Amino acid sequence: MADKQITVTSPLLPPLEEFMPYLQQIWDSKWITNNGQFHQQLERALADYLGVEYISVFTNGTLPLITALQALRVTGEVITTPYSFVATSHAIWWNGLKPVFVDIDPLTGNIDPDKIEAAITPRTSAIMPVHVYGTPCDTERIKHIADKYGLKVIYDAAHAFAVSRNGKSILQEGDISTLSFHATKTYNTVEGGALVCHSAEMKAKIDHLKNFGFEDEVTVVAPGINSKMDEIRAAYGLLNLKYVDQAIENRKKVAKFYTYQLQSVKGVSLYKPLANSFDQSEIRFNYSYFPIFIDEKEFGMSRDELYNKFRANNILSRRYFYPLITEFSPYKSFDSAAKHNLPIANQIADSVLCLPMHHALTQDDMERIISVIKD
Repeated sequence: MADKQITVTSPLLPPLEEFMPYLQQIWDSKWITNNGQFHQQLERALADYLGVEYISVFTNGTLPLITALQALRVTGEVITTPYSFVATSHAIWWNGLKPVFVDIDPLTGNIDPDKIEAAITPRTSAIMPVHVYGTPCDTERIKHIADKYGLKVIYDAAHAFAVSRNGKSILQEGDISTLSFHATKTYNTVEGGALVCHSAEMKAKIDHLKNFGFEDEVTVVAPGINSKMDEIRAAYGLLNLKYVDQAIENRKKVAKFYTYQLQSVKGVSLYKPLANSFDQSEIRFNYSYFPIFIDEKEFGMSRDELYNKFRANNILSRRYFYPLITEFSPYKSFDSAAKHNLPIANQIADSVLCLPMHHALTQDDMERIISVIKD
């Protein structure tokens, strides 16, 4: 149908008939939160699936960012990227810390390691990079800088579920990695998130922090908050793990089709890490997004005009990430937010458009999307 709306994303939903027995168990047990059986099963299943040892699940994807900074006792300034969802810098702000923005790499959109060292001051205590669109950061260089200056590294891996490099989970990098299981992500628990760490001691500390700081019924060891995942979402997430591999494979087919159709369209640049990922690649992607970049002069239409043309054709795309975090009022006055300090980030934000990308797109959907660009 020509008038069918094509959404920019669609949640991975497990079959309802398979979910009902899980709900029946929850109703029978009358245990709906506070580290129930499905919460525990989900943590074990995710650790196995993701190739990590210690994982703690949360009620959403923002609270893990806030908690990671608490768990590592970060103070002062945190070097981060302006090219992300605003939760990245909000988590820094909510901890009473100052985000310091540095420019990004033009190829990946990730934080540029060449810019990090110059931004370090005596108040710097951590680096919070983002694996943009699921493409791993230059973790080796970031580790070298962090080790040199004694800094913590927290990776915002909201886009990087199941991403690995040379067979090793990208979540094993840094001191802590955070995940988002929001409905828009490749894998979701409706709302949810997680922290990945590297020791039993840190896992225990995180688990205390997400449960008001309680160690046992009468002992509080830290000023924690309430960010536990409930049993219903944990069961939903446990079931969704059975379907995520096929969803990723479907997304890969969409990305491959887009790449083939758009690689020679004048004025349209592809996101090279994804465009080069279909042969022998050291990175296993999850194909969470498909960004393109519009050169108005060559394409004959601005990015925003194309965005509106999609909408006129009942297709929802997304300018992701636009505006930059540094364009929002809480951050705009920061010295590090000045446009001259972030030329690459501003250029990419002003030209990026993420095409619809999800597991349920049909061939007709994809052809409609491409025809709008090529017309």
